[in-house]
Amino acid sequence: MTDIAAIRAAAARLAPVVRRTPLLESPFLNDIAGRRVLVKAECLQHTGSFKFRGAWSAISAMDPELRARGVFAYSSGNHAQGMAYAAQLHGIPAVILMPADAPRLKLANTAALGAEVITYDRDRESREEIGARLAAERGLTLVKPYDEPMVIAGQGSCGLEIAEQAAEAGVSAADVMVCTGGGGLAAGVALALEAEAPGLRVRTAEPQDYDDWAVSLMKDQRTPATGGRKSICDAIVTPEPGEITFPILSRRAGPGFAISDAEALRAMSLAYERLKIVVEPGGAVALAAALFRPDAIEGDAAIAIATGGNVDREIFSRALAIS
Repeated sequence: MTDIAAIRAAAARLAPVVRRTPLLESPFLNDIAGRRVLVKAECLQHTGSFKFRGAWSAISAMDPELRARGVFAYSSGNHAQGMAYAAQLHGIPAVILMPADAPRLKLANTAALGAEVITYDRDRESREEIGARLAAERGLTLVKPYDEPMVIAGQGSCGLEIAEQAAEAGVSAADVMVCTGGGGLAAGVALALEAEAPGLRVRTAEPQDYDDWAVSLMKDQRTPATGGRKSICDAIVTPEPGEITFPILSRRAGPGFAISDAEALRAMSLAYERLKIVVEPGGAVALAAALFRPDAIEGDAAIAIATGGNVDREIFSRALAIS
């Protein structure tokens, strides 16, 4: 299991390559929320999302002989790109399994970063089954997107930065909204904050109909998502909380949020207009929770992680059309 020692070690391995992303604030967003809103801009991280942290952490921690054979990952896009770039920097092969309906930008970027991209039908095929078979056939090491201790440790480095930056901003007590799919980032951040900033509490944010974390935390047991109409928040649509990540968050996270696609688009528009950053739908639900659920948030400040900015032009245009 990941602990604070593993997170600090991962942060040390990341230090030469990672971007220390800024914690942004706008008086206009503060007015909407009725409190200070601080936005951790992980959309400015390498490959456009926090996923580079976990990918580098996992690959850099491998036995050198094992690492040299190459890595395998499955992802809807952001973990794919993080793994592809981290593998490229290490000079090793990467094979990535991606849904055929993943955003075109994410498919193209993953291939451009040197990875071999294989697609599958997410509605009819199991990525876990395909992944296990391909990794075994090719002698590659599978790096899971969230249920992997070294990935969680790498994502926790984001939490260490938040603890430092919140203190610099004069914030010692706040809810920290985290866009949550499998829970790797939320779990890593929760562990880091528990050790370094215990006044900051993680809150999960997810798309409506795919709020398996909110339901699971309420029931205190892993509960699958109900599903429904397809969400534009592709990066964080997962079937249920992770096996490793759920025990971590069940003890450390507050109640979760379910955000509509319309609210995600509105948050994207405001992030661009007021903070001058580009955020994808799945990376905007944390900000949407901070802005549009003020009565459910405790404290004088809210911190939201803008987890990714890899959005197709069509979806981003929809967001900008909102006034």
